[in-house]
Amino acid sequence: MKASAFRDEALDHIAPAVLAIGRPSFPQALIGALRRVADVGHCMVFSFKGERSANCLLDAGNIPTGRDLGVAYSGHFHLSDPNRDAIFEGQANAAPVLLPTFARRMYSDSYRRIFFEDSDIVDKCATAIWTGDTCFYVNFYRITSQGRFAREDVGRLMAVAPAVSAAVARHFQHDLPSEDDPLLRLKALFASAAPFAALTGREKEVCLRILSGFSSEAIAAELGISLHSALTYRKRAYEKLGISAQNELFGMVLRLMIARSLN
Repeated sequence: MKASAFRDEALDHIAPAVLAIGRPSFPQALIGALRRVADVGHCMVFSFKGERSANCLLDAGNIPTGRDLGVAYSGHFHLSDPNRDAIFEGQANAAPVLLPTFARRMYSDSYRRIFFEDSDIVDKCATAIWTGDTCFYVNFYRITSQGRFAREDVGRLMAVAPAVSAAVARHFQHDLPSEDDPLLRLKALFASAAPFAALTGREKEVCLRILSGFSSEAIAAELGISLHSALTYRKRAYEKLGISAQNELFGMVLRLMIARSLN
């Protein structure tokens, strides 16, 4: 598979998480997306604001002790994280930081015991992004029953890491403006961005509901039209957009949203 196609396929999987930014459903949407991308078992997000302060912002997945790990890491273990140097060296760059491949020898004995052996974690990938003076540090884990990440899994995670870290940063920024509501952002995208702006009003309404998870029957019922009409509008819209499936629609929207609102 070509690198661009490989990246696009991986990005398609995280569209629901991007659309959930600012909503209570974001943590589950994110871990669900990461499982589709590379069978990630657990995800934790920490924030740094200054070198001596860390907070656990997100703990979602299949590690029962995740909350305890978040408390321990935020308390003082962040100071002995071998990724710290790479994270803080990346503060001068706006681009996401892709962190070194996991190796147990990188960690102290106490760190390995608490964060890997006692927690049943066998592998980890991570990325980080700075927004002003705050860093969002995103960690992806697998437990023993899942096995380590294969090379292709790591490649897929690194392909989506810039979008994932940017989505995480956007979600956890305080006081998001009202226009950051996902549906409003989608409507704005369809109103002004090519090729969506070329769709008719009905075609846009149908596509917006497809992106919101509506079935064709539900779209017909909400818009007060027949199922045949709903399917016809979908077909015409897909033809104008040069696509043939729902996942392609998600992919197009995701890439535009990343370019417009996650930078």
